[in-house]
Amino acid sequence: MVRSMTAFARQERELDAGALSWELRSLNHRYLEISLRLPEELRALESAVRERINARLGRGKLDCSCRYRPAASATAPVEINSESLDRLLAACRTVGAQLAEPAALNPLELLRWPGVVHEVQPDLAPLHNAALELLDRALDELLESRAREGEQINRVLLQRCDGMEQQVARVRTLLPDIRAALRNKMETRLAELDITADPGRLEQELVLQLQKIDVDEELERLDSHIGEMRRVLAAKEPVGRRLDFLMQELNREANTLGSKSVAVDTTNVSVELKVLIEQMREQVQNVE
Repeated sequence: MVRSMTAFARQERELDAGALSWELRSLNHRYLEISLRLPEELRALESAVRERINARLGRGKLDCSCRYRPAASATAPVEINSESLDRLLAACRTVGAQLAEPAALNPLELLRWPGVVHEVQPDLAPLHNAALELLDRALDELLESRAREGEQINRVLLQRCDGMEQQVARVRTLLPDIRAALRNKMETRLAELDITADPGRLEQELVLQLQKIDVDEELERLDSHIGEMRRVLAAKEPVGRRLDFLMQELNREANTLGSKSVAVDTTNVSVELKVLIEQMREQVQNVE
């Protein structure tokens, strides 16, 4: 399946505990690279979040950020440890009795004393579950976006495959005329030199020249690679790396075709093939 690596997704949800949101941005990358930002309340979820992303995405640079805004009603109440406070006050009175002019006690200073205020730890399990559920929804949206853009890329690649097949077919129709022109050229040169050539020797030289410009193997490999392109584009699994390899192979055959060219028409075909391959390569760079 052709899926783009470029996409964006955002999911929000209002909870009793506050507002929760996920933002996912993905770009093309050789491997899967995750940049993750979590609020303090969700730090413990980092491993679970990465596992979920790795299970859904194959390649791409992903910026994943979560924001959490606690509700005012969700603020934990302040609880005083009466026993610790009584012991602290008793100690303060004892010390104050030893002083000539003891300073007045500051309630805020007493609250800062370790053990006086009992911090109630909120139950974060519901928040964690909601965050993971919302992440799954954001990943669903991201994958849908990547699939939609992937369909467009797939259409472009198939159009370029059609164009390459037309160019390969054009070379095959040109080859008989090119070979005939090569024979006529050799015979014309011999006639200009006023030399009577041995027919057998002439045929040998002609065969050698035709072997040098023979591109049948290149055309066969081009057809094979284009067929493999179509097969890969119809596959269900991620195909970006395989397509990238096929671009290298196609470009190699197009270059060889150009190097063996002895006619303007076949040179033009080689150039056109390389233009089509470069257009495909630009699209393939963004395929997962």
